[in-house]
Amino acid sequence: MTKTPQLALAVDVGGTKVETALVRDDATLVEGTRHRRPTGAGSDSDQLAASVADAIRATLAEAQSAHGIAATDLVGAGVGSAGPIDLERGAVSPINLGAWRGYPLADLVAETSGLPTTLRLDGTCILLAELWAGALQGRRNAMGMIVSTGIGGGLILEGKLIAGRTGNAGHIGQVQIRTHEQAGRDLSVTLEGVASGTATVAFAQSLGWTGERGEDLARDYADGDARAVAAVERCADAIGEAIASVCALVDLEAVAIGGGFSRVTPDLFDLIRSRIDEVAPFPTICGVEVVPSALSDAGPLVGAAGLVHRADLLP
Repeated sequence: MTKTPQLALAVDVGGTKVETALVRDDATLVEGTRHRRPTGAGSDSDQLAASVADAIRATLAEAQSAHGIAATDLVGAGVGSAGPIDLERGAVSPINLGAWRGYPLADLVAETSGLPTTLRLDGTCILLAELWAGALQGRRNAMGMIVSTGIGGGLILEGKLIAGRTGNAGHIGQVQIRTHEQAGRDLSVTLEGVASGTATVAFAQSLGWTGERGEDLARDYADGDARAVAAVERCADAIGEAIASVCALVDLEAVAIGGGFSRVTPDLFDLIRSRIDEVAPFPTICGVEVVPSALSDAGPLVGAAGLVHRADLLP
């Protein structure tokens, strides 16, 4: 007798977009149910909430019309959000979405979908996806990363996902890799501030490069443009330095990296590995495997659904 797959609503909220989809309990997306809406630093709170709600409604409507799947057929909703998050309140305060400070995102998703809802940091979802169905299956000490508009991550140590005191463990993008040159908080010295797609494009532009997007940078890197090459190498150096530091602290076996900007060039992973070997403070760090995500752009949604389907893996 064929088992009917369970279905979960997955919601991924990031700095430029929110995406939603239905995901089966074998980590595959239901065809046609993936929808996205814009977010962005310039959006106000109501606009952000409307984008999330509209994407959810679009996914549920498509599920009903194309597949005959009603919301009552779903087992729950999983939400991954840029952080920091507040697990106790189900609230989010994403660094790159200034209009949301303590915003009750879990309540919004639950009210819109009618489903029991689980919220976690997007980095936790990234790692959960790779551990469940991606490049980190069977690993006991590993990190998952997304390199995109921002940089997120999650950690598994001794076979257990690490959430930390507030649910925000794994914020590799906010690790500080440069010396502060001014008093107070300075996000430009963090890994995200140096090596995200947004920061790398901005750095190339500071060298006189005239492109505007990561896709332009990828094209010009492939063509050998010296400014594009310098920007990508700076990005790889920063990621390699951050990974080496994390390895020194927790002795990782592997790091899986996904996100749109991680595909800026096939050279990126070799550059990152070379930087790790160059700067590692002791030789055992050089054995860490740095691999591409096995889930491509579906990873954040698979991980959000994993909050429902693979709750056994959550701390």
